[in-house]
Order: sequence, then C-alpha cells, then structure tokens
Amino acid sequence: MKTGTMTLTGTLADRDAWTADLCSIDLALGVVGTRSGMLIMREAHYGTTRYDDFVSRVGVTEKVAAGRLRDLVDAGLLERRPYRAPGSRTRHEYVLTPAGADLAPVLLALMQWGDRHLTGERGPALHAHHRECGAPVTVQARCCRGHAVAGEDIALSATPAADDARAPDAQP
Repeated sequence: MKTGTMTLTGTLADRDAWTADLCSIDLALGVVGTRSGMLIMREAHYGTTRYDDFVSRVGVTEKVAAGRLRDLVDAGLLERRPYRAPGSRTRHEYVLTPAGADLAPVLLALMQWGDRHLTGERGPALHAHHRECGAPVTVQARCCRGHAVAGEDIALSATPAADDARAPDAQP
C-alpha cells in the first residue's frame, strides 16, 4: 500500500538532529498562510484587481482585505498600481507580480485536492481546462526528467544552506 510519505535522507534522517526552521513551506505559509490571503490570491488569478471586488468576492471585511492586500504587496506577490476612472479620484488596483503568478500551480493543486476529497457527490464547482485543446488541467509532482513521482518516491536531503544554518558559528 502506498503511503505518500516522503523519505528524509542523509543528515535529515535523524529527525531529532535538526529543526525545520528553514523550511520553504513554513516561509511560504508566512506569506499566504491565511484563508483570506489564499482567497485573495485566487481572485487575483481569476482577474480581480479592484479593492472592492476583493472584499465582495472573498467575503471578508474591508479591514481584513486591506491588511491582506498590504501583506501580499509587501511580500512581492501583488503590485499596487494607480488608476483613475473618468470623473473619479485616483485609486489603486492590485495586479499579480511574477512571484504571485508562480502561485498558480499551488492554487490549482489545492483545487484539485479539494475536488477529489471534499466536494462529495455534488462534485467540483469549477473545471480547470487547457484553453487551446480543452483537456483537463492537473497538477502532479514530476522530476526534471519528466517522470510522474508519487509522495513515497520523493527523497528529501539537506542543502548547503541547511548545513550552514546548523553550523555551530551560524548567526540566527
């Protein structure tokens, strides 16, 4: 039976000998780890750019939306750009940066997981498909040689950055 459990190798194999304080998952969740943050990023990927639209589409208060948008701009995932409708004052819209656009596979993976495990008999509300050919879009772990890789076939090893952080003279 496949478990999906990844294998920690090398210096990582002894779980008590290290901590995951440099974990990229932890760093990423520090940026978009709130429900409202992820839903704002979802909306940005769907083409939402205006503050009022984020508030109504995400279903959060104006205060929450303002805070999350500020956090996402500060993190470099969204860029704040001025615009002015005729007869109105200058306002700002929020557009994806390259770093924000790179979250597309993460959002699609969450959607795919939710479709598979949470939607039940009613099924998913949305269908992601390739605009050119119409085929479903899926997210899958692949190695650089193109092989599909299951969780249990993934090995994690420390990088020089992790080794440097564990050195006795490393600065916090």
